[in-house]
Amino acid sequence: MTEQLNMLSGQNDAVPDKGRIRLAVALAYFCMGLCFASWASRIPDIKTALHLNDALFGSILFTMPVAQLTMMTFSGKLVTRFGSRNVMLFAIPIYSLCLTNIGLVREGWQLAIALFFFGLAGNMCNISINTQGVAVERLYDKPIMSSFHGGWSLAGFTGALIGLAMINLKVAPYWHFVTIILIVATIILFNYPYLLKGKPFRDPSEPRPKFFNKPDIVLVQLGIIGFCSMASEGAMFDWSGVYFKDVVKAPSSLVILGYTSFMIMMATGRFLADWVTFRIGRKRLLQICGVMISTGLYTAVIFPNIVASTLAFMLVGLGVSSIVPSVYSAAGRHTKVPPGIALATVSGVSFLGFLMGPPLIGYISEAAGLRYSFAVIGIFGVGISLLVSKIRALD
Repeated sequence: MTEQLNMLSGQNDAVPDKGRIRLAVALAYFCMGLCFASWASRIPDIKTALHLNDALFGSILFTMPVAQLTMMTFSGKLVTRFGSRNVMLFAIPIYSLCLTNIGLVREGWQLAIALFFFGLAGNMCNISINTQGVAVERLYDKPIMSSFHGGWSLAGFTGALIGLAMINLKVAPYWHFVTIILIVATIILFNYPYLLKGKPFRDPSEPRPKFFNKPDIVLVQLGIIGFCSMASEGAMFDWSGVYFKDVVKAPSSLVILGYTSFMIMMATGRFLADWVTFRIGRKRLLQICGVMISTGLYTAVIFPNIVASTLAFMLVGLGVSSIVPSVYSAAGRHTKVPPGIALATVSGVSFLGFLMGPPLIGYISEAAGLRYSFAVIGIFGVGISLLVSKIRALD
């Protein structure tokens, strides 16, 4: 608890209400998720407006993982040096500003540049906000990470609804994204005083970690599980709208239905995950989640109609809901590596899946069709179920 008390010192003379701290951090997750979901909700419109084929669009999407990889090391160092709170209060406004730049693009190369900067800011948000989340979970001394990620998913659902309204009102993406900036700014303004202060979890007496330390095998395994889950999640975010438009042939007003149904079930699953984990155990839950991901994706591939695909995407959302929060929580409890370093390792490997899955879909789609792309991603669910059974840290 030493690190947590240090983070609270200087915030108030009395120890602040843990519930208020938890709410402030949850709303930071919400802001990050709202920005990303707003971009995801307008992907079909932007892709169509720029006249991009699947392969070219997939290549453009690849600028985001490049940006994430570029920023990964720097984000960790910034959080270590300046503290997660300070980095987060810088990163979230920048992230929302980068979102508006996407709304200004008129050419494919402009979209690539806009997404690159969006990815840079997104990585700073990811590392700093999840560091805050691990800190609050330690204050509570019980698993609550799923509820934080539930806030991110709830933002995704909210962003989808806002996006649906903006599309039907024929609001241009730029003005849609400006609206999101105003919402995010208001949330941060009222909640930043309650964020945890201080630097992340590193004891000053500990030796400074080497830049090229050999990664811990358990953390790598947890990261691979996260990679498989987030590859599936990324496919839903970036391609579910395109799938409903090009494969399901949904009416234009219902193109966002697949994405919305996915987000509803992902948010629901995350708010229920801690209770279900207590009932059946983390390992069994994650094995079931892997099966649900594969079943959902293959159902959408085999039955590409609006009813079956909507139900299938709901199943995928429920499947991915518990995996990343569970592996992040397990990483934070890992005794051989300081929690901050463990989280950065697992998060880094996991987010590669989130950001590399969508470009992979684009390449496969251009060669063989979008349904085959989703079938390939479905393999990751099977991989999750097999990997989970071999990792003791999830017991």
